[in-house]
Amino acid sequence: MPLRDTSAHQAATDRTFQVDLRGLVDLLSHHLYSSPRVYLRELLQNAVDALTARHAIDPHGAFGIRLYADGSVVRVEDDGVGLTEDDVHTFLATIGRSSKRAERIAEQRADFIGQFGIGLLSCFLVADEIHVLSRSARTPDAPAVEWRGRGDGSYTVRTLPASARPRPGTTVTLTPRADAGEWTRPAQVHALARHFGSLLRHQVTFDDGTGGESAPVNPEPAPWSRTYPTPGARSRALAAYGEEVFGFTPLDTIELDLPAVGLKGIACVLPEAVPAGRRHGHRVHVKGMLLSEQAEEILPEWAFFVRCVVDAESLRPTASRESLYEDDTLAAVRDALAERLRAWIARAAASDPDLLHRFLQAHHLAVKSLAVHDDEILRMLLPWLPFETTDGHCTLDEFARTHRTVLVTSSVEEFRQVAAIASAAGLGVVNGGYTYDRELVHRLPEIRPEVSVADLDPATLTAHLDPVDRETELAAAAYLAQARDALSVFDCDVALRTFQPASAPALLVDSREARHERTRSQLAREQEGGLWGDILGALRQEAPRAQLILNQLNPLVRTAVTIDEPELARTSAEALYGQAAMLSRRPLRPAESSLINRSFLDLLAHALRKDS
Repeated sequence: MPLRDTSAHQAATDRTFQVDLRGLVDLLSHHLYSSPRVYLRELLQNAVDALTARHAIDPHGAFGIRLYADGSVVRVEDDGVGLTEDDVHTFLATIGRSSKRAERIAEQRADFIGQFGIGLLSCFLVADEIHVLSRSARTPDAPAVEWRGRGDGSYTVRTLPASARPRPGTTVTLTPRADAGEWTRPAQVHALARHFGSLLRHQVTFDDGTGGESAPVNPEPAPWSRTYPTPGARSRALAAYGEEVFGFTPLDTIELDLPAVGLKGIACVLPEAVPAGRRHGHRVHVKGMLLSEQAEEILPEWAFFVRCVVDAESLRPTASRESLYEDDTLAAVRDALAERLRAWIARAAASDPDLLHRFLQAHHLAVKSLAVHDDEILRMLLPWLPFETTDGHCTLDEFARTHRTVLVTSSVEEFRQVAAIASAAGLGVVNGGYTYDRELVHRLPEIRPEVSVADLDPATLTAHLDPVDRETELAAAAYLAQARDALSVFDCDVALRTFQPASAPALLVDSREARHERTRSQLAREQEGGLWGDILGALRQEAPRAQLILNQLNPLVRTAVTIDEPELARTSAEALYGQAAMLSRRPLRPAESSLINRSFLDLLAHALRKDS
């Protein structure tokens, strides 16, 4: 049956969205804003933007912002551009539209902090009603306009005589709810005003209703905008400001100045190391208004050794105005600030070795992460970075003076296995098991061409161990055969050498890669004939064997190799293997733990039988 055309009977009807204001406020409070305290920031922001617009039509006027809170009301009054009745209907009663987007001030768009036109709604986080009294400065003798908005979505507007507000501007009054006292007490309002507005360029004052003199909210300009009698006085003032903001005494302060985007501020170098990869939030102000205390995105990840306070003109806030919008401008700012940090490191390396030493002591990991990707930093600082070596913790520059061939391990456990013996053999080994270290050590010849770098190979180490004489080797042959048979379950060979220190009875030469290869070979054998076994078999190589190297200089070994009782010889070999495995500081496999316990018990039982 053909379908009938019913379009004539079902004409589309245009409808408008219905906004549940209470639901929207709940959405704001739980998902957009981090805390109800932002209501005061939004009120201050609207007042600042109104003053900015007022200055556009009256550049020489003296205008300001006045806060009042006495516990029963919170009031914010400004001498800004004000609103007409049409403005009130259009911009206060329409969700999502902002007066800053009006055509008549569109050309001044970049001068305003606000961008989204929803800031006034944040007041419903602490009050059920918002009262706005405004008078426009654009029209001489303009009447005053009163707007009352309520949390249920209703509002009223009425026009009042000009005498209701003698001067142009806007007054916003909130009557706080009982449960909002935490955010609307006089002391808290003043503290919030200081928190958000301490760097605002317009004068802001606060009155607590007690009849005393109004307190300034932002009595001084930003510290980097002030003049100082000497460079030292400026440096001390910036450090004191950093300590006041962040609670620590900076190792140094780095001035940040990017005229292209109107950004100024400081970076405070942390005096102590921070965990690798941990990123601190930075305080970002936009046109003087505090935007965020946790803006990680302002600096690259490697710059976790500083915390910044910046004030910018051109960065875009997100809808909540609590973080930054990721765009080309932010990316350019991040790159430029990173370059400022590089320049500070270069300056310290060139002219202040004491500062550089203290900086590297605390933040060598951050510098290593930077040097991996930054050739300039690599050339400047690689020789001065500390590494764990067979000569102790020292810089590569110091290490390369005594070791023209530098060997580097691939893991921490490998370094710990060989460090003492390699040092006694005169080998220069660097622990490459820590983040970035192996990669950086391999780049040392780029800076010091006379030095060669190679990965440590077990054969390199064993080649530096002295062989025993032929007669000693023959005398120990029977014991070595018993030891090899006992340790075959671990794919471990046994050899007899002499090396220092004599206190070390044995050295277990093994690597993580070798253990993985042996595990894979074992799986292939167990899965012989199956699909998985065929796959592993195709990958199978000659499985590398571990090597237990016994030290003929050690009294315990000299005694052990004379044992002619097969059972006791096997037990002593197992005990030497277990001791060497523990000294390697790598995790023990269950079979190795069991062997250590069994060999100890067998030796104890043998001693008891002998005594009896």
